[in-house]
Amino acid sequence: MATQSSSDDRPETIGLSLYRGDDHIDVSPSEPVAETTAEPATPELSVLLDAWQTATARLEKTHAQLRDEVSRLSSELEVKNRELARKNRLADLGEMASHVAHEVRNSLTPITLYLSLLRRSLTGDAKGLEVLGKAEAGFTALEATVNDLLAFSAHRQPHATHFLVGELIEELAESLAPQFEAQAVGIELDVPPNTLLWADREMIRRAVLNLMLNALDVMPQGGDLIVTACEGFEGFELEIADSGPGIRDDDEGRLFEPFYSTKETGTGLGLSVVAHVAEAHGGSVIAENCPEGGAAFTLRIPRPVAREVAA
Repeated sequence: MATQSSSDDRPETIGLSLYRGDDHIDVSPSEPVAETTAEPATPELSVLLDAWQTATARLEKTHAQLRDEVSRLSSELEVKNRELARKNRLADLGEMASHVAHEVRNSLTPITLYLSLLRRSLTGDAKGLEVLGKAEAGFTALEATVNDLLAFSAHRQPHATHFLVGELIEELAESLAPQFEAQAVGIELDVPPNTLLWADREMIRRAVLNLMLNALDVMPQGGDLIVTACEGFEGFELEIADSGPGIRDDDEGRLFEPFYSTKETGTGLGLSVVAHVAEAHGGSVIAENCPEGGAAFTLRIPRPVAREVAA
């Protein structure tokens, strides 16, 4: 029979009595039953997965950003290395060109005197004067090559002054008029007469002359040459367009490299000099094919940079 006892001093306990034969066994606990406390609930698996996916996505984004930055820096380094190699090559070529040009010029100086004396002695000899004229033409071409070499190797800084661009272009067109006429090349000038440019006049003159001569070289059977000047978005722009065969895809990336020429008799320095003049003024020269045929070379001189050079 189960018995239950209570006391005012102790918490209520539960007793149990067992009988085995005549014996009575009391198995009631001697201590009160302790009250149990529930453990905190474990976070759900979906919450853990969401946190893991968020962290993974963040790491993947960071990795992609780092990969893009490394790719960008690698590309910039490659460009800088190519530019450094180009400048080193140009420095070596410039030193060699300067030495050759000075040696050739020293040899040409007495030839000028001899040709002058020969012309005096051939007065009245039409056939002899004709032959002499051809010799003088070859000498003039050789002198132009020497001047290109010297201009390429000089790499001097611009001495900027104000000058009228229209006057410079008209001066060059007049000096080349016999060659334009001989090749049946028409020339059109679209240059505002009062346009002032702050730059090195002699360097700009050399660049424009080389561009005009380059245009004449690609139009041996005649054509049209158009010179246009205007104020562009980034500064002054001078464009010289021809109606020749245009620029081949194979030549497009190498036009301004020193000693690279598409002509059998060219030195490959004319356009290199133009590029040097543009870069010395903080500008650039761009070559592109015209939609209607031919090619156009645009010389860009930013005015702010030109003023800084002068200062």
